[in-house]
Amino acid sequence: MRILFCLVTFCLHGPLVLSADAQACGREGVAVQVLGSGGPELQDKRASSSYLVWQDGQARVLVDAGGGSALRFGESGASMSQLDVILFTHFHVDHSADFPALAFSSWFEDRNRPLPVYGPTGNSEFPSTVDFVHALFNSREGVYRYLSVLLVPQEEGGYELQPHNEVGDPSSVAFRNEHLSAYAARVIHGFVPALAWRIEIGGKTIVFSGDTNGEGADLVRLAKDADLFIAHNAVPEGATGVERRLHMPPSVIGQIAQEAHVKRLVLSHRMLRTLGKEEQSQSEIRKNFSGPVAFANDLDCFPVQ
Repeated sequence: MRILFCLVTFCLHGPLVLSADAQACGREGVAVQVLGSGGPELQDKRASSSYLVWQDGQARVLVDAGGGSALRFGESGASMSQLDVILFTHFHVDHSADFPALAFSSWFEDRNRPLPVYGPTGNSEFPSTVDFVHALFNSREGVYRYLSVLLVPQEEGGYELQPHNEVGDPSSVAFRNEHLSAYAARVIHGFVPALAWRIEIGGKTIVFSGDTNGEGADLVRLAKDADLFIAHNAVPEGATGVERRLHMPPSVIGQIAQEAHVKRLVLSHRMLRTLGKEEQSQSEIRKNFSGPVAFANDLDCFPVQ
């Protein structure tokens, strides 16, 4: 009955974990796997924000690492030794808490090349990406200083985490290797330094909004003609006060998707205040955006057509 119900309702209201399907994500071509589709609440029974970008069976990019995502990472069949880069949108707990667990997991693998880590600059309330990584693993004062070898240059042992602060200029590449390019744009998320990310890989373009209220022009610029746009559905239509200052409602998501001419929209970062309101959210999005819309659950896989 559970499987039949999900087929009828498109599994809008809760996760259906199919590990065999999860491990097959991205076996051919490019795909995005949602490791965490929730927010900071535990009652939503979802891991917090985190995504994998797969190419031909290899997990190349990790975007964010919220609580619970390390377990989902293992369930996905991915390996830390595969990753080309880790990208952070910002350092709220529900986007970064499992990063130490993932880093420690890599200790037991055979990674033998540096692992770049990119994220926002800091302010008086939040660390920069470099400060965040060093606060965890610095040999003198790091929270997990026993893992300080993770910051040692490769020639001295270990594969070395290499953190970088990214200011967020959509016209300038932040990271590039032989497989992919990543671009960032500054977005508004209250007083939190925050980025959206664009990944170009295998001839496909994927954009992650991260948490933002949708104000400003850079997100539309970053998302232009994206094959897949993953936006955060953290507040319902009509949200006010601090919720609206931090997050974009469905109508704004639809406006951005339409203005950027994205081909497909996936809604993630689903919280108790938006779960059960999928029909209303989709109705607001449809006022501006007529393309395909899906609501994400943990371990869902979205091939990029």
